[in-house]
Amino acid sequence: MTHPPEPWKLRGDLHLSVWFLRERDWEVPEETSVVRLGPWCVVGTAWVDYRPGSVLTYRELMSTLLVRKGLRLYPTITRIWVDSPRSRDGGRALWGIPKELAEFTVDGPEWTATSIARARVRPGARLPGRWPVAFRVAQTLAGKLKLSRVRSTSGLRFARVDWDAGAPLPFLTAHSPALSLTLTDFDMTFGEARTH
Repeated sequence: MTHPPEPWKLRGDLHLSVWFLRERDWEVPEETSVVRLGPWCVVGTAWVDYRPGSVLTYRELMSTLLVRKGLRLYPTITRIWVDSPRSRDGGRALWGIPKELAEFTVDGPEWTATSIARARVRPGARLPGRWPVAFRVAQTLAGKLKLSRVRSTSGLRFARVDWDAGAPLPFLTAHSPALSLTLTDFDMTFGEARTH
């Protein structure tokens, strides 16, 4: 299965929830360590719809963990599912992102990744303007730390996301997110053009 070269230009909507969860046995990239706020780790989960205008169109569910290298903070993707084999293959080969395949259904506010999780998304108040963000994602690629650049602008809304997670995301059971946001009509660049 072939995949597009980096960088990937992506457009769509992203529904993000932030959680403060007690420490567990996280597997993190070389040279990084888990960010702890007392007994808590910072976890992000997101449903994403990559729409036409993207290098690939697909849906995605992911879980990330906040880690650090020295004083720099990075998200690392711990579990992720997509409904596109090309996205799976590209994520693994280019950035060390451990993408797996899943079936997704979206029915209005209801999102489902079969046998993994489901959620009900209720957007709230919209913040004015478009919001830029830039960061790097930390993964392991070929046994080494890989830091991949992400740049995005989007609209921003507060949201309520009610999660019902199954066995692949057991750490979400019996917890509620501290904050949920919807990034609307994002315009994202993931990765960088290779110069060699």
